[in-house]
This record gives sequence, C-alpha cells and structure tokens, in this order.
Amino acid sequence: MKRSFSLLAIFIFLFAGTISAQNVLDKSTDEVKLFNASQAFNMGDYVKAVNLYKEVLANKPNDAVIIFHIGECYFNMQEPDKAQPQFEKAKSINESATPDIRYLLGRCYQIKGKLDSAMTEYSAAKTLNAANATKLKEIDYYFSQCQTAKSLMATPKPVTVANAGAMINSPYDDKRPSFTADMKTLIFTSRRPDGKNANQDTEGDGGFFEDIYISTWDSVKAAWTEADLVRGAVNSDGHDAACSISPDGKQMFLYINNPDDARGGEIYVSKKSSSGKWGTPKNMGKNINTSYFEDGAVLSPDGNTLYFMSERGQDLPWKGQKGFGHSDIWMAKKVDKTTWGEPVNLGANVNTEYDEGGIFPAPDGKTLYFCSNGHNSMGGYDIFMTRFENNVWTTAVNVGYPINTISNERMFILSPDGKTAYIDSDREGGLGERDIWTVDMTQMMPKPHTGPYMSLLTGSVFNGDGKPLAAELKIYDASGTLVSTISSSTDGIYQIQLEGDKTYEVRIEFSGFKAIKESVKLDADKAGGTFELVKHFILYKE
Repeated sequence: MKRSFSLLAIFIFLFAGTISAQNVLDKSTDEVKLFNASQAFNMGDYVKAVNLYKEVLANKPNDAVIIFHIGECYFNMQEPDKAQPQFEKAKSINESATPDIRYLLGRCYQIKGKLDSAMTEYSAAKTLNAANATKLKEIDYYFSQCQTAKSLMATPKPVTVANAGAMINSPYDDKRPSFTADMKTLIFTSRRPDGKNANQDTEGDGGFFEDIYISTWDSVKAAWTEADLVRGAVNSDGHDAACSISPDGKQMFLYINNPDDARGGEIYVSKKSSSGKWGTPKNMGKNINTSYFEDGAVLSPDGNTLYFMSERGQDLPWKGQKGFGHSDIWMAKKVDKTTWGEPVNLGANVNTEYDEGGIFPAPDGKTLYFCSNGHNSMGGYDIFMTRFENNVWTTAVNVGYPINTISNERMFILSPDGKTAYIDSDREGGLGERDIWTVDMTQMMPKPHTGPYMSLLTGSVFNGDGKPLAAELKIYDASGTLVSTISSSTDGIYQIQLEGDKTYEVRIEFSGFKAIKESVKLDADKAGGTFELVKHFILYKE
C-alpha cells in the first residue's frame, strides 16, 4: 500500500510537473516571438519581424505596443499607407504606450502631405520625449520642414513641372540625369529589368541591378529617343551608376562600389572611343578617392573644376579640413589631363550636418545647384542654389515650390538658355519610383531691371509648443526706421517684399510671450530672379 501510494505520488508529481512546464512554455511562447521579432527588426528583416508581431497580436489584440511595432515595421519597409493605420490604432488605445507613437504617426502624415496633422503629432511627441535631447532635435528637424513646406507652397514659383515621359522613364527607378552641353545627349541610371543583368539583387533590396542608359534628342520630332543601354564597358553584372557626362560628351564619371578596389564607393572615369563605345572605367586616384564614400562627380562648364561629394573629414580632419556632416560637397582644380589637385570643402554656407549631393554647375560658371536634406528643406531632399561671389559661396537658397516638394528632389539640370530644367524626383504622379521630370522655366527668365532689387522674406511664427501664432511683425532698417508692419496668418505664415541686399531688424511683441528682436540679412538676386529667404520665429512664454 505504501509502495502504491509512492508510485501514485510520483505519477501525480510528474504529471503536475509536465502541466507546469507546459504552462511555462505556453507563457513564454509570445515572449520568445517578441524577442525574435525585435532581433529581426534590428537586423533589418522587417518582413519576418512584422509576421512575428502579428502572431503575438492574435493573442493580444488590444496591445498598443505590439500594434505600434507592426506599424514601425511597415514604416521601415517604406510603406507609410500601411503604417499609418497601425499608429492611429495604437494611439487610440494608449497614446503614450511608447514615446515614438506620436512621432512616427507625424512622419506618416508629413510623407502624405498632411502637414497640419503632422505638426500636431510632432508637438505631442515633444512632450512624450521631453527628456530625450537627441529625439527632440530630430522632431524639431521634421517640424521645421513642415513649416518651410507650408511657407513655400503658399508662394509657388511660376514654373510648370511635367513628367519626361515613357521614352525615358519606366515603372522602376530612373534617376541621375546628366546632359552634354548642347543638351542633345542624356545619360541616366535606371533599375529596370532589361539591363545588363536582368536578375534581381537577392543579396540587396531585391530590386533589379542598376545600369546606365542613354537617350538622344530628335530635333525633327522635338522629343527624346527611347532610352537604351550605353554601349561599351561601363555596364557590368553588378550595380553601375552614372555620376555625369562631361560637357563635350567625351568622358563619363561613374560611381563604383565593390569589395576589390572600390570599398566604400569611389569615383571612376570612362572615356568614349571614336567608335562611340565607352572604355573600361579607371579609378580617379588618391586625391579624389579616399577610404570614405565618394560619389556625384561633375565637371564645371570649362572643364577645369571637378565637384563631387565625399564623407571624408567627418571623423578626423582630412588634410586640415573638417567635414560638416555626412556627405559634403568638395571641389578640386585640374592640374593636368590626368591629375587633380587637393580638394577643398565648399564650406558652411553649402554643407550641413546632413547630406549634400546632386551637384550641377550652371552654364554661367558661377552658380551651383545641389540637393540637401539639411538647410530649410520642405521634406526629404530639396534643390538649393549658391553662387561664388567675392571668393566665397553664398548662403544656400531653396529654389522653391513646385520644383521642390515634400518628396525627394535630388538633381537639377538647367539648360544653357535657362528655359528648361530637368529634375529627378519621387513625387506623386510619376511612372515608377524616381522619375525624370522637365521644368518650364520661361517665366523665371531674367527681365530688364529697373529700380532696387526686391527680395522676399517669408516664413512663420509659432510658440515653443509648435502652435502657430497670428502675430504682428514690425520691420526696421539699419537706421532704426520702421519700414513695414505685417501680421502672420492664423496658420502663422507671413510674407513681405523688401529691398534686397540690406539688413533688417524684425521685432515681435505678443501678449503672454517674451518680445523678440532679430537681425535678418536679406540678400538680392541681381541675376534677374527674386531672392527669397525663409525665416521662422519662435516665441516663448514669459
């Protein structure tokens, strides 16, 4: 009897232990999935992560944190349309479940052009992240983009933007346009399936490999011919990207990144033979290339200056020059046919702590267009303009809407007559991902000048919480004389035309807030355009 009891006790103990272990296993299943999802997310495998999060969500349908993570995966997969409803649902359950709910919801709204909604979310996100200085800087960065977008969209430039059409563009990524000086030869980079290697890059992002294409201008039809692969040795089975073609059409600058002799990405040059084929690309050498990333090489109109972007100097000074951010614009002077001098950074008026690139030296030899996601961008990358005056580059100016949008504009090419420009952009309405677009610039052509050069001062007024203020702005000249009094709208936006090439003082007094006085240097565009300065004012409570 005692033995039987002992066996029964052992059986009960083992059975109970099995049940207990099973309960622990069941309890830990979701925890394991959450751990694995987090690991997959950190490794960039967002598809795996979102599927694991969805499995856990089936057991916890009202868990705001899990719903947020699903939206976070979609956002990083560049699918804001799928991410937005997840963030909205998570917010409706618990708007403070994670500090990033309101921030990433704001990012989705901004990407979709819902700027007021985005700014509301960013203001709330600042409260949730009040102790995180790095995150606050990031939020302010995007909040400022919304302010700039609203200001520039309220004062559009008199230009017409149209898609360059299916002879050039495809349902895939078409980018980096470059032209010969006569504007009759166009080269660009595309990720379409009929390239040199028609397979997909399974070790990369799954898209088709990049190749370089060419199109020529048909003067009879007044249209571009159907784009085709460039002939010669510039396209390979891997990724091949064109930086630019030289003004005379005899050289092509390329970006190559491979584990053999171009680690990190370097600039190569290919020369065109008499048969019309492009030769094997050659590395441009140690002054142009470093162990850091280099790309975007383009010649000045006279062929004596090479502009390019580089990440040198961002950690340690490069030959005494410190970089300003990630990718800066540098320039080098030609020494002889094959040698370039030591590059010089273009300085703080051009380069920021963010990325600069998309370089185009205008035909006048003094104006430089480039793209940046720093300065006063409308969102993502915008096109900016600077001029070389008195041996320095002037403060970069946003070329305005609708050349720039809340999407990414990364290249701007202006024809020698100034009547037409070409840009690449991922704005809505294209044939694929990034497309090449044309810009009718005829209404921006210089007109005979009389009287003073007038410029625009535009921007917005808002409080420290990001809320717009309908405030009165008093503007004084250098002598202290009141020049004008204007008021910002209920959206906080203001604009005034003032004589350019002067310094003004803007004074704002608003009940309940500290009065401000701020000096503003308003330049002038003496080449025939209208200089526009975007300036935001923040008022803080007394």
